[in-house]
Amino acid sequence: MKKLIALALIMLLLASAACAEGPVMGGWTPSEDPVVTEELKNLFAQGTAALTGAGYIPVAYLGSQVVAGTNYAFLCRVVTAYPGSLDTPPAYAMVYLYRALDGSVSILSIADFDIGSLCTY
Repeated sequence: MKKLIALALIMLLLASAACAEGPVMGGWTPSEDPVVTEELKNLFAQGTAALTGAGYIPVAYLGSQVVAGTNYAFLCRVVTAYPGSLDTPPAYAMVYLYRALDGSVSILSIADFDIGSLCTY
C-alpha cells in the first residue's frame, strides 16, 4: 500500500511539473506583449551589428526558447541598402537570435516572411 501511495505521489509531482508555468527547456514561450522594449532593442542591435546589405527593424517580439542560453524570435521590417531600394515594396522577415550564457548574441537564422503564403483558401 505504501508503494502504491508513493507511486501515486510521484505521478502527481511529475504531472504538476509538466503543467508548471514558465519557460520550458527546449520549448518556445510566446511573448505576452509583442512590444520591442529597449532591452530587446539593445539585444537585437548587438546580434545584428555585423549585417550588411539589408537592415532589419524589429516590429514585434514573438517569444523565446530556453536552451543552453536563450533563442529569441522577432518579426522585422526589411530595409534594403542598395540603389533604388526606396522604390521596393515593404518586406518582412523572421529574425532568430541566440544569446549565449556568456552574454554574446548571434544570428541563428533569417527567414523571409510572406504573408500571402499564410493564406490557405
